[in-house]
Amino acid sequence: MIKVAIVEDNLHYRSAWANLLENADDFLLKGVYSSAEEALPNLLLHQPDIAIISIQLPVMSGISLIQRVRYKMPGTHFLICTLYQDNDRIFEALIAGAAGYILKNASTQEIKNAVKELFSGGAHICPYIARNIITLFQKTKGDINQYGLSYRELEVLRLVSKGLLYKEIAEKVFISGNTVKNHLKSIYKKLHVQNKTEAINIFQSRNPIFFNA
Repeated sequence: MIKVAIVEDNLHYRSAWANLLENADDFLLKGVYSSAEEALPNLLLHQPDIAIISIQLPVMSGISLIQRVRYKMPGTHFLICTLYQDNDRIFEALIAGAAGYILKNASTQEIKNAVKELFSGGAHICPYIARNIITLFQKTKGDINQYGLSYRELEVLRLVSKGLLYKEIAEKVFISGNTVKNHLKSIYKKLHVQNKTEAINIFQSRNPIFFNA
């Protein structure tokens, strides 16, 4: 049986998914939580096979929750759910460690299929989002290799481009403010620029979709 946990603040969806899983032979419900704060210690304790997590939660977001637990839960696959096809948030969730994405108004069968697909080692992403991701990596792969930016440096550069302060970036990716500054110094050196504006401009000129994903 597939052990599944749910993290969803909306009572309607939370109850519907819980009923679905409880009444299906293939699944075992291992926890239902209304917030990331409530879910965090319990996910670490129970280590479900699949965690269905809403992007939008009251305090800590679903994306931040995944970032907090993913390395401590190597056997868990995270399925992000949302009401809208928000490219930016969905791509951010996938970078954070989500293995799939599904709309909250998906049918019962779609939800079951998504959970089973993740459990079998697949990735459940709708064709529209999948095409955007493929386009992103096709357009950035060569330049990323050329510049030699690491995954974390790309993450920091992308968040800087959104106008986030160093402190906000540090909190978002769970590193210190000094580490953010060190990553930026490395980025400047690799791109041969003097400041973040120049770094964003030179990278965006070659990879515009990277900042719009």
